[in-house]
Amino acid sequence: MQLSHGPSNVPYVWVAAFPARLADDVRSVLAFVPDARLGPVEPFQVEVQGEIVAIPSRIYNEEPEVGLERSLTRTQRLILHCLYSRHSDGRVRQRRLEQIVSSSEPWVVPFVMQLVGEYVLEILEAIGQGLPRLAVPGSTQRRLYGEFISRNAAFFTRTERRVVSYWSCYYRWKYATFGTYPGCALVEEFRAAASEQVGGRWPRHTPPPSADAASGST
Repeated sequence: MQLSHGPSNVPYVWVAAFPARLADDVRSVLAFVPDARLGPVEPFQVEVQGEIVAIPSRIYNEEPEVGLERSLTRTQRLILHCLYSRHSDGRVRQRRLEQIVSSSEPWVVPFVMQLVGEYVLEILEAIGQGLPRLAVPGSTQRRLYGEFISRNAAFFTRTERRVVSYWSCYYRWKYATFGTYPGCALVEEFRAAASEQVGGRWPRHTPPPSADAASGST
């Protein structure tokens, strides 16, 4: 579903993708974003530290000139990268993801997590490379993602199932078992982060990563 692209609606849609305290920064970023023929696609809602945000599934705006981006503050550039991580072009999504994946800002997390449940293999690999401490107990990255998942259980369940579906549809020929697929390693680490956050086992909605795990408890 395309949202209305009227001049008053698009700023509202983009501002709603971030915590309210960032509204002025988002509006500043919008001044640099070229208009698009198509409006943002219907957002998905998640909770970020007790606040509901609504992030567009896709945007279609061309990227601003690099020189213009340099005039933004650090926070504003991060906002811009987040928004363009929802772009319809997978190459744009990957390039922008690489600028945000290592961020410790909680409001960046849902933009990264949404990309875990999409189909571009190179993006999954970039997420794995950008979160080297996700597998380390007690690390900042593990706490950051564990907290988000614990607040958004249904979103993570949907993400898990999408990872399995895209593996089965597009990549089974390359990765004969789900356990060898890069997306599997990611969801295992995210699940471990959630388990650590809540102090108990987090439910599994994917195949076990190995035959040995299949014989154990899930």
